[in-house]
Amino acid sequence: MPMLSKDDELAGYAPDSWAFWRNLAVYFCAFSVIGHWLEIAYCTFMNLFDIVDADSLVWDDPMYPFLVYGIGTAVCTIALVPLKLKLIERRKTMAAASAQFFIVTVIVCMLMELAMGFMLNQPNAAGVYPLWDNSQLPLNILSQAWLVNDIALGALAMLYTWGIYPLCEKLLAKLPPIAMNVMAAIVVSSFIVLCIVKFG
Repeated sequence: MPMLSKDDELAGYAPDSWAFWRNLAVYFCAFSVIGHWLEIAYCTFMNLFDIVDADSLVWDDPMYPFLVYGIGTAVCTIALVPLKLKLIERRKTMAAASAQFFIVTVIVCMLMELAMGFMLNQPNAAGVYPLWDNSQLPLNILSQAWLVNDIALGALAMLYTWGIYPLCEKLLAKLPPIAMNVMAAIVVSSFIVLCIVKFG
């Protein structure tokens, strides 16, 4: 079920406005770091099954930004929010709209995981994957994506799109525009410095 009324949700989605892109920049920065924290928690659980490599980047500095989560946030905001609103309008029940939306998010997450894997996670001559190795897991997809991960990421994307994003938009709309602009400038500039330090 949506956590806000349709009017509140529509009020935050205005791609033709400065506020939309300013807020999106803040979300990109924040969730690039928060996403790493969530992955630490997820991998800690998965490590109970001896799945996560001990040398995985996820265990390094928790302030190291995982930009893929910022990109995922942008995809959710730009593409999945309007999809959600269309499904709510077209489906007879909220359950049908949310079920169809969840299926779409899982597919989107799978495609993003595959794309990132093919670009950044190609095995070397010895067959060793540099970032992660899903090749031996059941339900792996082309040795790069893993359906279990994609279902978890789809649930996270749904939580963001249906709950976190509209609530954040409603809360940020209460701030004076000047204050919000200053806060966004601080967040974005701090994130740029963080990236320079961590990626340098």
